[in-house]
Amino acid sequence: MAEKETDLIKIRKILEIMKDNDLVEIEIKHGDEKIFLKRSQPQQPGVVAVPVHGPVAAGADVGVGANNVQLPVKENSVAQQEEGLTEIKSAIVGTFYERPSPDSEPYVEVGSHIEPQTVVCIIEAMKVMNEIKAETSGTIVEILVTNGQAVEYGQVLFKARPD
Repeated sequence: MAEKETDLIKIRKILEIMKDNDLVEIEIKHGDEKIFLKRSQPQQPGVVAVPVHGPVAAGADVGVGANNVQLPVKENSVAQQEEGLTEIKSAIVGTFYERPSPDSEPYVEVGSHIEPQTVVCIIEAMKVMNEIKAETSGTIVEILVTNGQAVEYGQVLFKARPD
């Protein structure tokens, strides 16, 4: 078990070096062992669609220009609603799985109550299934990844409202 944790620590350090130096991929060979890590490339800035919930107030300026999007400002904006939420992030690079097996129920869903030791998902890395724990108490309010999706170190997987 200690060897597995040591390997994960080494991988995390390599990922930090990759991120700090803007490296997209790295291959390391040591004897018969070989590790290949590849980070997804950052998306180029582009047009972002912002959903507007509810009717737009009369006289509100909702204009779209070449690089200009103006939306009415509401008292209860999304940013204000998300204030105070806790992010549950990926501890490693790998593949996200929401359930322990294809025929099982998901570990958590929106509305699930979590405790610090609650397993929220599994991330498969190098054929090893790693349980990710919530490390906080609260209620899941958003799941930001889909089952089978590749995730990066530090990527936000869930948002939770703390107790």
